[in-house]
Amino acid sequence: MSSFLLFAFVIGYFLLLLGVAWRTSRHSNNDSFFIGNRNSNWMLVAFGMIGTSLSGVTFVSVPGTVGNFAADGFRGMDYFQVIIGNWIGYVIMAFVLLPLYYRLQLTSIYNYLESRFGLTAYRTGSLFFIISRTVGATARLYLVINILHIFILKDMGIPFGVTTFVILLMILLYTFEGGVKTIVYTDTLQTTFMLLGLIVCIIYILQHLGLSVGGALHSLSEKGYTHIFNTDPGSKGFFVKQIIGGMFITIAMTGLDQELMQKNISVKRLKDSQKNVMTFSIVMVMVSFLFLLLGGLLYLYALSQGGQYVMIEKHHELLLDGHKILGDRLFPSLALQFMPRAISIVFIIGLISALFPSADGALTALTSSFCIDLLGLKSRADLGEQRIKKIRRMVHISFAVLFLLCILVFKWIDNNSIILFILELAGYTYGPLLGLFAFGIFTRRSLPDNWTVTAVCLLAPVCCYFLSQHAAQWLGGYQIGIELLGINGLLTFLGLWLLSKRKAVTN
Repeated sequence: MSSFLLFAFVIGYFLLLLGVAWRTSRHSNNDSFFIGNRNSNWMLVAFGMIGTSLSGVTFVSVPGTVGNFAADGFRGMDYFQVIIGNWIGYVIMAFVLLPLYYRLQLTSIYNYLESRFGLTAYRTGSLFFIISRTVGATARLYLVINILHIFILKDMGIPFGVTTFVILLMILLYTFEGGVKTIVYTDTLQTTFMLLGLIVCIIYILQHLGLSVGGALHSLSEKGYTHIFNTDPGSKGFFVKQIIGGMFITIAMTGLDQELMQKNISVKRLKDSQKNVMTFSIVMVMVSFLFLLLGGLLYLYALSQGGQYVMIEKHHELLLDGHKILGDRLFPSLALQFMPRAISIVFIIGLISALFPSADGALTALTSSFCIDLLGLKSRADLGEQRIKKIRRMVHISFAVLFLLCILVFKWIDNNSIILFILELAGYTYGPLLGLFAFGIFTRRSLPDNWTVTAVCLLAPVCCYFLSQHAAQWLGGYQIGIELLGINGLLTFLGLWLLSKRKAVTN
């Protein structure tokens, strides 16, 4: 399909977002940017968060996992184990963390650490969020930008670096003024297009293969693609590890993440915010299953077109017409090269709809966290509204430049399955945040307000790395999977306990 035609749809979509941003950012101020004036509609926030949480990684990478190989055969739908854990995490987030945030009337959720432990813990938590969100967001961005570059812009002679710069400039333009106030509306629009893209692709493949949903599930089961629960305790994919790990991932990557919680606390009342989270969590489970179903259907489609699994350099690959299409390559390759033009357009719109919500929210949240948590702008009334706005804009642009540099690094690394990489990375970067908040919520002990708190939070991930590398040797073949985040949080908790002393405090 013509690269110029697909590129025209990308530009048209961006212009639509820019129009929404212009409409919603009129009369905006710094409170609009940071917390949406605490006046966001909970239903819009819940729906828009689907797009933010799923991102381009879910749109592309999750379907690709279904036909990948694990040690005992196809991975199948074992990612659904993580989804079950995610849902449990959302329940904990709604009824433990949200009441705390609303009771303290937080603009940044890391203000809790300041009120509980002091300035050092507060800034340490903010720093780990900034590192975690920067790396995670740019990994997600890289996946989608790389697809747009390979299948559209490369044929037009545009280098990868230029592609990245242009897309980041687009995101910067429509988030520059409105911040959270704008993102609540643009995310709603983008989630709608992404889900439409998912449903249209599923319906097309079912019709092409002449299958009903029941018939498709039967065919997928015969191929080994519907396997969900891994019962091998020594495996990284053991269902207990995956469910517990998925729970901690949600608590840490959503409940302790300024980007996503920034939208939740922009809702006026606690009960509405809780309704937002629970509604969103149920929809997320259903949508995630649909993405896994799509993955299985895509593999059936590829095999029906003559695709074959072959062994290349000790790795299984799925080849179709000479193209490697296993993993992250599956959906874009089939949609843009082996399906009708209409499906290619639907895929591109769905893909960029998945791209922008995760990127715009991350850029805004990082700007907010840096300005509020590290620069302390909310308490600097002496600077004035215009001076604060100028600093906020400079920080916003600086993070866009940092995103550009990180994406170029990911291009150099080039990972075959970004979602597995992100889950592994989260175990290291979000663990200290989990440990800090857990220590504050579940103990009545105080911490020294000095560098030792930061040292514990840095040491725990280092210990986890060595434990992960040698676990099989030290623990009789046991392999650490995504439960690494919980282990990291526990090590941080224990380290903080050693530093702490008994003292009655008020949460």
